[in-house]
Amino acid sequence: MAATVSLSFPLDPQNLHHRFVPATTLSKARHLIFSTPPHKYPLPNFHKYPSPSFKISSSHSHSSATLDDPFRTGRFLSDEELQKLKSLESFVYYQELKSGSMWVRVMRDHEMDLTVRLLAESFAESMLLPKGYVNLLGFLVKQYLIERRTLMPHMATLIGFYRGVVNGDGEEQEEEEPQVQLAGTVEVCFDKMGANASLPSPTPPKDSPYICNMAVQKSLRRRGIGWHLLKASEELISQMNSSREVYLHCRIIDAAPLNMYTKADYKIVKTDSILVLLMLQRRKHLMCKKLPLLSMPSDTNLSGSDE
Repeated sequence: MAATVSLSFPLDPQNLHHRFVPATTLSKARHLIFSTPPHKYPLPNFHKYPSPSFKISSSHSHSSATLDDPFRTGRFLSDEELQKLKSLESFVYYQELKSGSMWVRVMRDHEMDLTVRLLAESFAESMLLPKGYVNLLGFLVKQYLIERRTLMPHMATLIGFYRGVVNGDGEEQEEEEPQVQLAGTVEVCFDKMGANASLPSPTPPKDSPYICNMAVQKSLRRRGIGWHLLKASEELISQMNSSREVYLHCRIIDAAPLNMYTKADYKIVKTDSILVLLMLQRRKHLMCKKLPLLSMPSDTNLSGSDE
């Protein structure tokens, strides 16, 4: 199943950042575990970096976060922001699927290039651009992610890992473990300070949580990954913000994403005027959902470190 994505950065004079891309890879624009609790397995380390640790030095009024790898913001943070940053570091959403298992957490610094590649390839395919544009798009996407990363903990880029089962009865492979893959990504804004400066139309309230830039690997479509990226985003929003209203966009032409969002109880609150077609943009729905009150952590949400 596809999802809907929006990349909010300028790509060309025609304001491509206002366009939305189907998300199961952003491409028409990762994990472990079978029967044992996920915290007993190390997260996949694609570049063989050591497990990141979280170090904090603080003062009475403002604090500076010194992070080995994961969440270097490059600015001074208040004590409240530091506590929220800790929450982002420990957040893990786990779900078993029919075809395997996946979990979602906040992107670490050394995983940015993998995420950039996924977004760039998916966006290029969605916009029907030649493959030669992928490197250029990758450069722009990376600059965007670096800039957005400085706004943590007011926003976060989540990535999902997927590990499939070997055969239909769900048994693990004995000779060799199934491969862990980067399955998808999604961006979540929690408040006004984390809001994007150039939100697409119809414009959502900047002080409300907002979900965008969802992408799923093309080879992993129709496995429920987009759905669980959405659920993980909602759980994290419930932990990070007291607001119950969360917004997202969906292009009118994207029937599968619209069906997924509708199934997840998102309602259309506003639709682009037909005049946006004159600006070479696709018409979009602005959708909203009121999240249920979070009385206790979900069974699929595991708070822990990288293990």
